[in-house]
Amino acid sequence: MTKIVFFRSDGIFYGFREQGHTGFGEAGDDILCAALSSMTMFLVNTIEVAYASSVDYQINEGNTEITVRCKAALPEFESDDYKRYAVSGIFMGYYCQLGDMLEEYGDYLDVSVEDHPYED
Repeated sequence: MTKIVFFRSDGIFYGFREQGHTGFGEAGDDILCAALSSMTMFLVNTIEVAYASSVDYQINEGNTEITVRCKAALPEFESDDYKRYAVSGIFMGYYCQLGDMLEEYGDYLDVSVEDHPYED
């Protein structure tokens, strides 16, 4: 099972941590794992390239964990309202997409939210 914990501060999504293999298919042929990886890298690339914002992400292949966070989603770090809404919106969009996926893949995914401020 892959556990995805989204980080939120004052109602604003700014990151997430994904951990574990989905177990939906064989290693190398797991379409659910491939979908999560693809959506995660789409999010990182969109924030870095389209929104010109720095993304803090760490990949730990040893325990199958990736953590993605972006200060630009939060008003205490980003003054440009449009950029802030765009960055936080893509995190929220990923959260909503995973919520939809739970209907079919609930045995392989666990999605939750933690409310706490951004910490360096």
